[in-house]
Amino acid sequence: MKFSLWLPAHLPWSELRAAALDAEGTGWHGLWLEDHFMDNTPEPNDGARGECLTQLAALAAVTERVRIGSMVLGNTYRHPGVVAKQAAALSDIADGRFVLGVGAGWQENEHRAFGIDYGDVPSRIRWFREALEIWTGLRDEESVSFSGERYHLERASLHPRPHARLPILVGGKGEKVMPRLVARYADEWNFWSMPEQYGPKNAIFTDALEAAGREPRSLHRSTQALVFPGDAERAQAVAEKGRPAIGGSAAQLVDAMGAYREAGVDEFILPATACSSAAEVADAGGWFFAEVARPFVADANVPAGPGDAGVSS
Repeated sequence: MKFSLWLPAHLPWSELRAAALDAEGTGWHGLWLEDHFMDNTPEPNDGARGECLTQLAALAAVTERVRIGSMVLGNTYRHPGVVAKQAAALSDIADGRFVLGVGAGWQENEHRAFGIDYGDVPSRIRWFREALEIWTGLRDEESVSFSGERYHLERASLHPRPHARLPILVGGKGEKVMPRLVARYADEWNFWSMPEQYGPKNAIFTDALEAAGREPRSLHRSTQALVFPGDAERAQAVAEKGRPAIGGSAAQLVDAMGAYREAGVDEFILPATACSSAAEVADAGGWFFAEVARPFVADANVPAGPGDAGVSS
């Protein structure tokens, strides 16, 4: 089982860079950034928020080992052909470490604020299917001509090509359309979950892979939940409101990671998005990596990192 860190997109570049370099030194498998323009809270929404692909390009240039990825790009915000060009460039900068994480888009307030067509749920799913066809086509073919409901390409191509084979992660948990999209287009799949929720959902997606004639192990599976060290009661209160959250002592969190692994999770992503500085990310991430993740990390020689003496449970 692998462990990655979800960095705060609102940090200024100097802090984001410091947090990423500390995480790489600590031994995290990957670093993820969200793709939002504003908070999903009552207006006014004027808090700081970076632009995902720009930040990832910068992280690709300053890191050397960790995977980096978008969690996840909202398809409605950019033309998929342009995203493919950006992803190819990012893949080259990162020497093949970039993961193109994508989703259909859902946050209505930022569509309204930035004048982006929101559509309805069926429309966004149809547009997302077209985008997946474009992304995989441009990645795998010399050129693509496409005429859909929303997108149109005429002999478009990616040159230079992505470094190695660009992995595409699909974020989503719907049980009707999403399993078929994942089975057809995705190299990786992600959704928020509690340990007891993951297994049943995973079975549905595994069935879709088998129905498509695909080896289930070919899909890399990741998840995340809010983590509250030493505070199981708070985690339970958050979870009861519908937001996946786990908490408690280090031993309790280790048990939760074991439950995720048994349910089929390949990678757990720790959200550090509420942290307000690189030092906070290092403390929270360092404690979790040392006390919770380390028993599951295959490489016993992963460096401890300066944050391992961070917050207590």
